[in-house]
Amino acid sequence: MSIVEKFMTMEYGPAPEDPREALAWLDRHGRRYGHFINGAWQAPAAGTYFDTADPSTGEKLATVAQGSAADVDSAVKAARAALPTWQSLTPHARARYLYALARQVQKHSRWLAVLETLDNGKPIRESRDIDIPLVARHFYHHAGWAQLLAQEFPGYAACGVVGQIIPWNFPLLMLAWKIAPALATGNTVVLKPAEFTPLTALAFAHICQEVGLPAGVVNIVTGDGSTGEALVKHPDVDKIAFTGSTEVGRAIRKATAQSHKKLSLELGGKSPFIIFEDADLDSAVEGLVDGIWFNQGQVCCAGSRLLMQESIADKLIGKIQDRMNTLRIGAPLDKAIDIGAIVARVQLERIQRLVDQGVAEGATCWQPSIPVPSRGLYFPPTLLSNVHPASVVAQQEIFGPVLAAMTFRTPREAVELANNTVYGLAACVWSESINVSLHVAAQLKAGVVWVNCTNLFDAACGFGGYRESGYGREGGREGLLEYLEPAWFKNAPPAGATPLAIDQPPEQPADFAAPPIDRTVKLYIGGKQARPDSGYSIEVRGADGRLLGEAPLGNRKDIRNAVEAARKAESWGKATAHNRAQVLYYVAENLSQRREEIAARMSAVVGKKQAEAEVSLGIERVFSYAAWADKNDGAVHNPPFRNVALAMKEPIGTVGVICPADAPLLGFLSLVMPAISMGNTVVAIPSEKYPLITGNLYQVFETSDLPDGVVNIVTGRTAELMKTLAEHDDVEAIWCFTDEASAVAAKALSVGNLKQVFTNEGRAIDWFDAKQGEGRWFLDHTVQVKNIWVPYGE
Repeated sequence: MSIVEKFMTMEYGPAPEDPREALAWLDRHGRRYGHFINGAWQAPAAGTYFDTADPSTGEKLATVAQGSAADVDSAVKAARAALPTWQSLTPHARARYLYALARQVQKHSRWLAVLETLDNGKPIRESRDIDIPLVARHFYHHAGWAQLLAQEFPGYAACGVVGQIIPWNFPLLMLAWKIAPALATGNTVVLKPAEFTPLTALAFAHICQEVGLPAGVVNIVTGDGSTGEALVKHPDVDKIAFTGSTEVGRAIRKATAQSHKKLSLELGGKSPFIIFEDADLDSAVEGLVDGIWFNQGQVCCAGSRLLMQESIADKLIGKIQDRMNTLRIGAPLDKAIDIGAIVARVQLERIQRLVDQGVAEGATCWQPSIPVPSRGLYFPPTLLSNVHPASVVAQQEIFGPVLAAMTFRTPREAVELANNTVYGLAACVWSESINVSLHVAAQLKAGVVWVNCTNLFDAACGFGGYRESGYGREGGREGLLEYLEPAWFKNAPPAGATPLAIDQPPEQPADFAAPPIDRTVKLYIGGKQARPDSGYSIEVRGADGRLLGEAPLGNRKDIRNAVEAARKAESWGKATAHNRAQVLYYVAENLSQRREEIAARMSAVVGKKQAEAEVSLGIERVFSYAAWADKNDGAVHNPPFRNVALAMKEPIGTVGVICPADAPLLGFLSLVMPAISMGNTVVAIPSEKYPLITGNLYQVFETSDLPDGVVNIVTGRTAELMKTLAEHDDVEAIWCFTDEASAVAAKALSVGNLKQVFTNEGRAIDWFDAKQGEGRWFLDHTVQVKNIWVPYGE
């Protein structure tokens, strides 16, 4: 063939990467690896090993230790022993260690990239040009946070010993996402890499030795799911950080419910890739290639659902098929291929099974006529069209190179289809109209939205999901908070162990006179007073046993009605922050007008001194959150691309709030006010000790221009009502601030839709101390950050 003919055909010849250095490293270790515990290599306690293989050939790469509960225990003990020394270092010293790790990753970048591709099957171009540079970037970025930690997070302390479990699709990058912020914030780590891809984690252990990281600060225990289970259940682990499937995330949430472990979950996704008729279709197709066929589609945020405007559907499908015909699938170490090997046979079989099921449900399957290697684990790029929105391939995460295509007519329909799954990890919007793009992006239930781009990540920009894609963030300021807790909270005594401290309450008039019996109190649902469905009431008695009145006995139906009313009021979250602030100021004003009456009624239960303090501080607390309503802003990140990333703080949605018993008014306001100040709606269960406060509260709300349904109050037996709230799938978060048993129940009962849980972990909170009872700790739990990436320039 002549040079001209070669130029015209543009055929790619093989361009193999040399794996000798990576293989030599394996050989130097005898291709047999123990655990990395306390700065040294240790054989598994049970003497059990397993093999890891190259998925492109099936050839064995190495033998790796199978971790047992005893191995996990040794690693946790090493991490616990190393914690005081690591935390005693100056911020600058910890920063230097993270900087050293970043530099060593750069020095060993080619070796690490090749090793990653050998073990995982992803194309070497992706490992070399995307994964490893991002690994170094995360350690560099978090070296800076380590230096600035005390200045930027005053009053916060490290969680302690952190257990981390990572998946097989981005083995070393996920390690960096987890370990870098954990070390920067002063934690020590026990990490379990995925069973299929442990080698680069072991290579990172080698790097830890090279930089002289103190023994026990990073420990790596390899193994299967049972190893991860032992780590999750270990009683001396303070936090679990998990990336993986929603099913396993749900099991971890259940397993940690009875502990005080902090938990962050980055789970599955079924991300929509939305293309409008005015989009640059050629650019959108290239973005789609990166969105779904990057890493063989084995990406939690893969754009696996194509939503295309009906007017361009046929033209777009033709362009996609033409582009698919040019994709190259083959040996991952070939620098000229686009799609590598599937990580394991079990995953390959799952992909095929789901595709077959999608076809059986009416989808049309199209695959390009491109050669697929007969040896190794490969699946061709696949397009499923005519997919019904309820089909399994539109609802379940396939985690393979499979695209499910659907059409829409209007932006509103596009948003409805995009949000029509249980997931909410990421999304793409393609349109030449920035107005359309941002309007749609704001409505998508996703933690990351890429506008006219896809699969962009940076250490400065948080990544994480909504709904059953998990909670918590990786990267950015919000990612650091996953590894920190308020210092006072870590050391707080058990709830009930100490009396509430009321420090010098403000002077009040002395003519409080409590009536002998309270008036009739009702539930407050949808802005209206409502009788309980049960038809029953419960007696409320004062400290001296005197009957003060009766409160409604709410039940499951009352909770359902309250949740429905809260969902209907979600336009509150779209109101301007200024408007919400004005309403809260009005609430404080009206509460102030009735301070004497409310304090008089409460004094029969909590005493005059506490009652007066609760009313006065309650007014102040409402004022505080009115002030915060238009000041808890997001940020604009400047990642090292031609993009800005808009970090938007969005309300979580409908929040169930179980209020503390011992501070009936102040506890209620301390929890409900931050939630609604950020645009959430609330179903609140007030203090069972004094539920009659409901009558005073709804009279205040009714006269303060608070929209109907923003706050709903159901009185009754706290444990019974909390169970219904926690199990309700239309509740996005549950806040429980009572006793330890209730905190455990809230976490265990809310596993169904993986709603966010915020509790006092059974610890005492002094609601009369503003350092404990209000502020950013509460506000951080009222929002979830959505990062919207917007490119600029030509």
